[in-house]
Amino acid sequence: MSHQTGIPATRELKDFFAKARNGSIRVVKVIIRDEQLVLGMYKEPSQTWDRDYDNFILPLLEDLQPCYILYRLDSQNAQGYEWLFISWSPDYSPVRQKMLYAATRATVKKEFGGGHIKDELFGTMKEDVCLGGYQKHIQSRLGPAPLTAAEEELKQIKINEVKTEISIQSKHQTMQGIAFPIQESAMTAILLLKERKINYIQMKLDIGKETINLVHTDVTDILDLPKRIPNNAPRYHFFLYKHSHEGDYIESVVFIYSMPGYKCGIKDRMLYSSCKGPLLDVVEQQLQLKVVKKIEIDNGEELTPDFLYEEVHPKQHAYKQAFAKPKGPAGKRGQKRIIKGAGEAENGEDF
Repeated sequence: MSHQTGIPATRELKDFFAKARNGSIRVVKVIIRDEQLVLGMYKEPSQTWDRDYDNFILPLLEDLQPCYILYRLDSQNAQGYEWLFISWSPDYSPVRQKMLYAATRATVKKEFGGGHIKDELFGTMKEDVCLGGYQKHIQSRLGPAPLTAAEEELKQIKINEVKTEISIQSKHQTMQGIAFPIQESAMTAILLLKERKINYIQMKLDIGKETINLVHTDVTDILDLPKRIPNNAPRYHFFLYKHSHEGDYIESVVFIYSMPGYKCGIKDRMLYSSCKGPLLDVVEQQLQLKVVKKIEIDNGEELTPDFLYEEVHPKQHAYKQAFAKPKGPAGKRGQKRIIKGAGEAENGEDF
């Protein structure tokens, strides 16, 4: 999605892009400064593209600062020279910077012209984007096309069918879910929530691309939470529920799966339901974000403060003591009767 952050390119950068596309420039570095895309550095060609590659690109990469690199190859298409677009996001750069650069990447491509970009490369270490890393990337593209999530699921089902042994003790394997990849900006948002720097995340499925995408991370109060729930589309929500319980202040992460009933198609309902489990596995196991409660709702009206409190802190039922037979009355219980035994008087009189 372009212009996710609203950060524009300066006029100087747009003019320089036009100059670079004619082939006179080998490499362009673009950075974000004062909420604008600006020209960081550039170099003109010296040798062939592969000989210039490491000497030109690696010195531009900083250990703590993300950036974009546009590198001109020597091949051409109908629009002119072809370019390699590199997104550099080092592991130890601030999370906010990573998120900002990830969300602005589409804007850079649009301003430069997507038709000129032959290939894209993403890296967190220099080994990812050096010449050797780019060559490995090319080799991986030449291999068999990767299966989609649905195709991978179908392949696994067929493998299981072949290996099935039918017996009295046979067990049926059920599908555990479909693991759509989580968009980078959505992953970054989860990390920000873990650090308590944001308090709300909304995500949706891009069914065409088979990804889980970030919708927004707007600051959300508990009274505003119902308004965040769309009434015509399913969504995943993570909410930092701040409250007091038994005198203690608590911050609890709550996962909310909103599905507005039959207003959505069967495909949407099935996919959202199937992707929910794998998404939570990534969040809880890989990203180590503790989710204290998982809730499914039809509409936002259900999300009242009382409802959330009771979901996070359900009422404990008091212990019920087992019924005890009451004791008989104290003191004398009356005269006992003697029952006649066999062989005694036939008249049946009691003594």
